[in-house]
Amino acid sequence: MKKLLILTLGMMGLSASAQDVMTPELLWKLGRVTPIGLSKDGKNIVYKVSTPSVEENKSNSKFFTIPLNGGTATEVQDTKDLVKNKNLSSDGKYTLSHKEVKVEKVLGKDLYSDLKKADAQVYDGLNYRHWDTWNDGTYNHVFFTENNDKTVPMDIMKGESFDTPQKPHGGDEDYIWSPDGKSIVYVCKKKSGTAYAISTNTDLYEYNIETKTTKNLTENNLGYDTHPLYSPTGNLTWLQMKRDGYEADKNDIIVHFKGMDINLTAGWDGTVESFKWSEDGKKVYFIAPFDGTKQLFEVNFPGLTKIAVTVKQITSGDFDVTEIVGFADGKVILARNDMNHASEIYSYEFKNKTWKQITNVNTDVYSKLSLSKTEKRIVTTTDGKKMVVWVILPPNFDKTKKYPALLYCQGGPQSALTQYYSFRWNFQTMAAQGYIVVAPNRRGMPGHGVKWNEDISKDWGGQVMNDYLAAIDDVAKESYVDKTRLGAVGASYGGYSVFYLAGIHKNRFKTFISHCGVFNLQSMYGTTEEVFFNNFEHGGAYWEKNNADVQKTYSQFNPINMVNNWNTPIMIIQGGKDYRVPIGQGQEAFQAAQLKGIKSRFLLFPEENHWVLKPQNGLVWQREFFKWLKETL
Repeated sequence: MKKLLILTLGMMGLSASAQDVMTPELLWKLGRVTPIGLSKDGKNIVYKVSTPSVEENKSNSKFFTIPLNGGTATEVQDTKDLVKNKNLSSDGKYTLSHKEVKVEKVLGKDLYSDLKKADAQVYDGLNYRHWDTWNDGTYNHVFFTENNDKTVPMDIMKGESFDTPQKPHGGDEDYIWSPDGKSIVYVCKKKSGTAYAISTNTDLYEYNIETKTTKNLTENNLGYDTHPLYSPTGNLTWLQMKRDGYEADKNDIIVHFKGMDINLTAGWDGTVESFKWSEDGKKVYFIAPFDGTKQLFEVNFPGLTKIAVTVKQITSGDFDVTEIVGFADGKVILARNDMNHASEIYSYEFKNKTWKQITNVNTDVYSKLSLSKTEKRIVTTTDGKKMVVWVILPPNFDKTKKYPALLYCQGGPQSALTQYYSFRWNFQTMAAQGYIVVAPNRRGMPGHGVKWNEDISKDWGGQVMNDYLAAIDDVAKESYVDKTRLGAVGASYGGYSVFYLAGIHKNRFKTFISHCGVFNLQSMYGTTEEVFFNNFEHGGAYWEKNNADVQKTYSQFNPINMVNNWNTPIMIIQGGKDYRVPIGQGQEAFQAAQLKGIKSRFLLFPEENHWVLKPQNGLVWQREFFKWLKETL
C-alpha cells in the first residue's frame, strides 16, 4: 500500500496560481469523491476518487482509506475485505450478485437462425428502448451463489422478462438479504412492454431460498417502492411514492413493524431522497431538499407506542449534504458539497454541532482560486409567493461594474436546485468567465413543500414561466447587471423552458442555449420511452380531444406553437443516444431557427445520452457553451 498526504491526494497534473479562477479545463481535472463506507473496525472511511483523463477520454479510479478524524490517506488496491459486504448472507454461506440474462428473442438473428447477419429488431410492445439502450431481449437478474466455486449460481428470476436492478441507473441497492439469511428482498417493476412504459409501479419482492417462492410485499401500493433496508432490529424499511405514473411524488419512509406498514414522514411537508438507520434502531436519518439546499434530518421510530413521530432538521447552511456514510463516536460521516466545491467527506458531531472536513482531494486547487460568491435572494412572484433565488457572482466581484447575466433553468421539472456541484452546468465556472448566474427555485422544485413541488404538473408553460421572468427581472434591477446582455440557458425541462421563453420573452434576452430540451410536445409523446411521465405531467395523450388538461398543454404550452415569435440567437445541444428527449426534438428546433433566418448552432454528441459523460466531449461542451456566449452576449 502507498501512503499519500491528503493535501496532495488526486492532484497530479493540477495547478492553479493565486487569483486564478475556475476554467473548463481545470474543472475536468478535479477528483470526484465517492464514499464506499466505514471500515469493519469502525476506524477508517473507505472511498473512491475518480479523475477524468482528457487524453485517454475516460476516468481513472483509485481507492483510499482515511482515519475517521482525518489525517493521512492510504491508497488500497481492493476494498472488498475492508467494508462489510451487504451481499453476503448473515451466516456467510451465500453471496448475492446480478447480471444480464437473455430472456426474449427480439433480434432478427435470434428469430431466424439462418440469418445471422440480419440486424433487424422485432417488438410487440413499448419499452423497446430505454434511456440510451435498445432492448435486445436481455434483463438484469439477481443470483445467489453458495460460497463454493463448484456451485452454480441460482437465478431467482429465472425466465422473467423483468429487471433487477432497475434500468438504467439501478445497482445492488435494489436487493438485500433478510437478517436471517433465508430470503432476498429485491426491487422490481414486473410489467412488460407497453404496460412497463406507462407505469412507475415498482414493488418489493421477497424470495425464499429454501422454498423457492416469491411474495410481493407491497402489492397494495401503486407507485414506486424502492431502497429496501433492514433496521438494526430487523424491520424492513423502504422509500415509497403513492401514485402510479408520478415519478416526483412525495417520497416517504415506510417501516414494516409487527405486521403493519408505518409511514414515518407522512405528516412532514417534504420528500425524502435517501436514509440510514441509527445504530440503535431508534431513529432514521435522511437527506431531503430544503430551502434551496439539501440537509440532514432525523425522525424517531416509536413503534406502536403513543409517542409522537417527530421530524427534526439536523444540519443547516449554504451547502448540500449528499450522502450518509455511517455513524461512529457520536458523529455522522457525510458527503457534502456547495457551488464552489466538489464533494468531499466530512464528519458532523451531534453534541457540539460541529463539522470537520476529512478528505481534501481538491482543497489545494480551490485554495489557489478566487471563488465565486453565492447569495440567497428572496423574490416575490407574480402570484405573491416568496421564491428562493440563488445568485452566483463572479470572482473578485466589483459592484461598480456591469456584468452580463444568465438565467439558469433547471430540469426535472421536479429536480431540486440546491447547492450542488455539477461538472457540466457548473455555476462556479460560469461565474468565473464573468457571468452573473441567476438560478431560481421556481415552481415544481422540492424543498419548499409538497404543493410547490406539484404546482408545475399540467402547467409547464404557466406560472413557472412567470417565476423565471420574476427572478431575472428582479436581479436585473441591480446597478451591476447589464440589462442589455441577458441570456437564458438550461437542459431537459430547462431546455424546454428556453424554447418556451424564446417565444414569450419580449426581447429581455439576447441569447439562448437549450440542451436536450423538449421542443414539440406531440412528437415527444410519440418517441420518448417513459410514457408515464408525459401522461402525468400533461394529463394524457395529445389525441384526447375531450381532455381539458391535454388540450391546454399541447396547444398553449407547446413551444413549437410560438416559433413565429422567435427572434433571438439560439444554440441547441443534443445527445444522439438520448431516448428520454429524443434527437428529433433538437433537430426540429434547429431547423425552425435556421429556416427563420435566426443565428443558430446545433451541437450534436452522437454517442452521448441525456448527459455528456466522456471527458473530451465534456470539454467540447464547455468550450462551445462559452464560445457561443462570447459571440452572442
